[in-house]
Amino acid sequence: MSIPILLPSSSPPLAPRMDSLASSFATSYTGVLAFIAVVTEGSFARAADRLGIGRSAVSRNVRRLEDQLDVQLFRRTTRSTTLTREGEVFYTNCHSGVDRIVRAVEDMRDLRHGPPRGHLRISAPVGFGRRVVAPLLGEFRASYPDVTIDLLLDDKPTDFTSDRVDIAFRDGRMEDAQIIARQIIPMPLLVCASPAYRAARGLPATVDALAEHDCINFRYTYGRIFEWEFNLDGQPRKFLPPAKLAYNDVDLVLQAVLDGHGIAQLPGYLACESLRTGALLPCLVEYAPEQSGHYMCYLSRRHLPPRMRVFIDFMTMKIRAAELNRLDDTSPPTATAAIGAMTAPV
Repeated sequence: MSIPILLPSSSPPLAPRMDSLASSFATSYTGVLAFIAVVTEGSFARAADRLGIGRSAVSRNVRRLEDQLDVQLFRRTTRSTTLTREGEVFYTNCHSGVDRIVRAVEDMRDLRHGPPRGHLRISAPVGFGRRVVAPLLGEFRASYPDVTIDLLLDDKPTDFTSDRVDIAFRDGRMEDAQIIARQIIPMPLLVCASPAYRAARGLPATVDALAEHDCINFRYTYGRIFEWEFNLDGQPRKFLPPAKLAYNDVDLVLQAVLDGHGIAQLPGYLACESLRTGALLPCLVEYAPEQSGHYMCYLSRRHLPPRMRVFIDFMTMKIRAAELNRLDDTSPPTATAAIGAMTAPV
């Protein structure tokens, strides 16, 4: 049986008590600021100039604070304004707190308008983060020594709030309208095999023919297997071939393909160097999916601190300059055509 809780009849309703608390806070805050300004400037008139309000407003705020504290803080005469004993005690107790608030505001201004400094928490897919992002961090830190970096490698989608991430690198197609996504470079996908595998097994001529080959799958660190992507008759199609091997590391997938153990669909940044040298051969180029990309993502364009702005600009410039999807002119014709198909505008 539940027992009702009866409030004493003398207790004021909750809403009026909350209104009183809010009013008390507002009075205290504005009153303390006015009080500190008068003490610091030496007069109500100069305090009003410092705060950018009228002298009567300063006097009214101080009077309300005195009423709230039930003490007199100043001795006022026509010629001078001095602290009472209670005023001296109150000033000693609250000055350090107000000073910390002022310093905090100034620190925020420095972070916003001063040289880049502070901490950045960055997330990236494991393969792209290890091969592309991590090697650039040393050069970034040399240019911006007051910025510290925490790089998290994880293939699962980033939760900016719970993971406390400032900037996330993401692959594929951005469908989350709540984040800002800045494409760094395209992310072509190409089915690749080694010359040894072609000599032993040949290459698939159609997407359906993949079922007859030794495919190597990539498993994300959170468990899901990457579905191969194709463009068939102008329509996107995902395909999950049966696999003899699967790895949760893209570098291991690449090495298995290079070793002739099977074929795999690889992102351009991972495959291009081997395609340039002929260590890998492309296939099913005519079915390459429509272009996706590598992105840097963050929550808002407004009030970006300098450390985020310089990191975004630095990584964009360096990654684009690396031309990760480019093939040399001396590359095999089939490989050159493949990269052209992967990076052509859609």
